[in-house]
Amino acid sequence: MFSIGRFLRHAFMTRFHVQRAFPKHVLKRIEAAVEAAEKMHGCEIRFALERELTTADLLMNVSPRQRAVRLFGELGVWDTENNNGVLIYVLLADHDVEIVVDRGFTGRVSDEEWSRACHVMEQAYRNGQFEQGSVDGIAATSALIARHFPTADRNEQGNAPIVL
Repeated sequence: MFSIGRFLRHAFMTRFHVQRAFPKHVLKRIEAAVEAAEKMHGCEIRFALERELTTADLLMNVSPRQRAVRLFGELGVWDTENNNGVLIYVLLADHDVEIVVDRGFTGRVSDEEWSRACHVMEQAYRNGQFEQGSVDGIAATSALIARHFPTADRNEQGNAPIVL
């Protein structure tokens, strides 16, 4: 169902909000956290940050989860040798974090465990701690990954955050 409140949150989310929450030095810290995490396991982590959804997506009531799943495909996060790519998606206007994982994790990590990693970030973001929340969320995600893919391999995708 269409929500006018959600529409207004997205309509008034500006680049300034993103730059204030995620300035260049924070994006560099996120990139370094992804790079360090990937040295501890054999998976690819992509971090994507989106300011707001399009009006069309809002009219169709696209959820943050639906958008994250769509981006997982569009960004090619699935394109890893061991089918173990992980997308950490932040939708700033909805104050929402979603983690989407490839089929290599099927039966290995529960949805509840992934949700806890998301909540680590969401809680920090609510307190205005975007840098620490992102780094802690990457670490929590990496800890789940390392249990199942402990051997580091080549870097198949970039480590820099994607800002949409």
